[in-house]
Amino acid sequence: MMRRVMMEFLTVSILVAATATATAVFGGNVTYDHRALVIDGKRRVLVSGSIHYPRSTPDMWPGLIQKSKEGGLDVIETYVFWNLHEPTKNQYDFEGRKDLVKFVKTVADAGLYVHLRIGPYVCAEWNYGGFPVWLHFVPGIELRTDNEPFKAEMKRFTAKIVDMMKEENLYASQGGPIILSQIENEYGNIDSAYGPAAKTYIKWAASMATSLDTGVPWVMCQQRDAPDPIIDTCNGFYCDGYTPNAKNKPTMWTENWTGWFLSFGGAVPYRPAEDIAFAVARFYQRGGTFQNYYMYHGGTNFGHSTGGPFIATSYDYDAPLDEYGAPRQPKWGHLKDLHEAIKLCEEALLATDPTTTSLGNNLEASVYKTSSGCAAFLANVDTKSDATVNFKGNSYHLPAWSVSILPDCKNVVFNTAKINSVSTIRRFVATSVRNDLSASEALSSDWSYVSEPVGISSDNAFNKQGLVEQINTTADQSDYLWYSLSTDIKGDEPFLQDGSQTVLHVESLGHVLHLFVNGQIQGSAIGNGISKDIPITLKTGKNKLDLLSVTVGLKNYGAFFDKAGAGITGPVQLKGLKNGSTVDLSSQRWTYQVGLKGEALGLHTGDSSLWVSGSSVPKSQPLIWYKTSFDSPAGDNPITIDFTGMGKGEAWVNGESIGRYWPSYSAPNGGCAGSCSYKGPYGSTKCLKNCGKPSQTLYHVPRSWLKPSGNVLVLFEEMGGNPTQISFATQELESLCSRVSESHPLPLEAWTQDKKSGRKSKSKSKPRVSFECPHPNQVIDSIKFASFGTPQGKCGSFSHGECRSTDALSILQKACIGSRTCNIEVSTGMFGDPCTGVVKSLAVEASCA
Repeated sequence: MMRRVMMEFLTVSILVAATATATAVFGGNVTYDHRALVIDGKRRVLVSGSIHYPRSTPDMWPGLIQKSKEGGLDVIETYVFWNLHEPTKNQYDFEGRKDLVKFVKTVADAGLYVHLRIGPYVCAEWNYGGFPVWLHFVPGIELRTDNEPFKAEMKRFTAKIVDMMKEENLYASQGGPIILSQIENEYGNIDSAYGPAAKTYIKWAASMATSLDTGVPWVMCQQRDAPDPIIDTCNGFYCDGYTPNAKNKPTMWTENWTGWFLSFGGAVPYRPAEDIAFAVARFYQRGGTFQNYYMYHGGTNFGHSTGGPFIATSYDYDAPLDEYGAPRQPKWGHLKDLHEAIKLCEEALLATDPTTTSLGNNLEASVYKTSSGCAAFLANVDTKSDATVNFKGNSYHLPAWSVSILPDCKNVVFNTAKINSVSTIRRFVATSVRNDLSASEALSSDWSYVSEPVGISSDNAFNKQGLVEQINTTADQSDYLWYSLSTDIKGDEPFLQDGSQTVLHVESLGHVLHLFVNGQIQGSAIGNGISKDIPITLKTGKNKLDLLSVTVGLKNYGAFFDKAGAGITGPVQLKGLKNGSTVDLSSQRWTYQVGLKGEALGLHTGDSSLWVSGSSVPKSQPLIWYKTSFDSPAGDNPITIDFTGMGKGEAWVNGESIGRYWPSYSAPNGGCAGSCSYKGPYGSTKCLKNCGKPSQTLYHVPRSWLKPSGNVLVLFEEMGGNPTQISFATQELESLCSRVSESHPLPLEAWTQDKKSGRKSKSKSKPRVSFECPHPNQVIDSIKFASFGTPQGKCGSFSHGECRSTDALSILQKACIGSRTCNIEVSTGMFGDPCTGVVKSLAVEASCA
């Protein structure tokens, strides 16, 4: 009877919580105290997620934000990208993907709050940390320190953004959704390198920000000396031990890293859903009240926006919403359940501070006790051993590295290690982009090309004695800088006698280098710092050396990152390995060209009379522009281009850059395990996949960039590839899976449905398997696997265990096929008892059509 009463209490609480967070009511006063942000006089427990507006497209924004809301978020957090909006000083761009005001209003339309992280330094694996490169050329400037030219520019841009928001009445103090702003970013990680000037700079930044009178609090993340009234906040994989630098400030977590970024030449990182749920639950358990997922949707690094260097075009980040906007299951659903469980505790969380007691080694209970209620978190922080604990007279099983949430201090509604949500298998399926051809043939013909000249081809080329630094020379207007030199080789010189034993030694700050001798490619080098001997073949008389230096995103992090530099710094030396002769070419008079001829001609648009058509399209050759046309793939599923067969370059669709591609750069063979345990502290290299394979082969093409037919795809292939091998693919949902045991907590959704129906049926007092086809016009068309007992494996590779019910498959088929949703009780009452005394599970894999 007592359990029934508590279940009814929890049902009412869920409905109240769901109603309270369904739509944010904007306007009014935003302040804070030691426990939380205070909005209109009321403390709030807030769940936030990062979505960076330029890493998706405006047509994607409403769907991304709605899925975030459905996932239990209250707040959307975004950086503001200075170099995106002011690529040239005093020339601003807020159109399309850069329409910050539209993005903020779209968040508001969904009833969510906004945290606007102005920075203006953002890091974010973004080119140059978000700074416009023209800052580098302001006389006397030093970035991110107590420097008057820098402070003047930083204040001007920050004020520009604040004024834009004020003009649209977007701050909460004006009735808008913005409840927080951030100034600077992770400066505390590197401020010691700037000496005493760092402290005066931070005081200035805080004063400058608050003087702009936004009416909402400001934060500084990773800044332990953040001056009052700025709130210092935590970034990291775990922030449950963080305490702010003043007793009157709340504990806030600005960046909970949901995974990690992908680098060209690296394996794909991921973070288990159980671990991130553990981290979040621990944070709220120990007094936190504002937590943000970085990223909730990572998206795509279109154009030249990647930093690093070597950051990949995909910024998926293993986020709850994948690069294309689809919920990543089970992470999205597991966190959704977690958010609902935390909101059940909100009243108690906000009314008092926690009382924490030990329940044993690596075991603890945190209780929030008020006159009207009680909420508890039971944690097992051991990395290996499960435990059974006694709490308030009841026994609880706590898996290793998990937190159980008890909104009434008695009933467990959620455990971070027990996933009760759906998992999915999404695959990319090759698709035809011409109605008269199959998918495999669609791009195998009808290519045209233009050869990019080797070396100097521009009237804007210039000569200079010695070697130049690349960023100072190109101002990042292009990835490419040619270094060209002609040198005479006499017939009796040792370099000719050495033959194949002659090398050109080149040292460069990076990132990629290609060497041509007399118009022929001789070799390449890759690295964030290059020192390489490249074998070359010379001839008697004049020899032309052309070195193409290539950047792959400018550095975005670290003290003085803006001074890192790029390009060939030397020495550049001819070496005869056979006889030891060396000639240093570094100080000679070189000829330089910024960018490519094709860039200057605007070949990326596809509009030029230079394109050559025919069957003799060059393949496996460097420096080739390619063009073809295609129709938009049918349907509304996300579209990608599979660049398998290509080397390295950039791609444009209808003139829009989908980013740099580099499928020829593979991850090392080592470092990936078949599975990765969620137990124990997570790090960026703990859980990796795709070892020994290309870091990225699929590249997102937003549907809003496409026409029904006649789309133009342009590639610039830098290293050599075969464009006839590339193909289009669409993301398809292949399977829905769920695996739930008899010991799982009751699904929160099930209790809500009980209350709505007004009935308390026996079936709803058991854990349940529940799944739903993602689109309204879809139904479950098959049950690929069903087993009740001790099933093994994971989604896509389930197998029966030693104990199994013989009726599971037929029961699921009868209950689910033809319906969009399926909801089945996990109990022996439903399936019989194939093995008495064993905790049984139900595993299901289904497909939709």
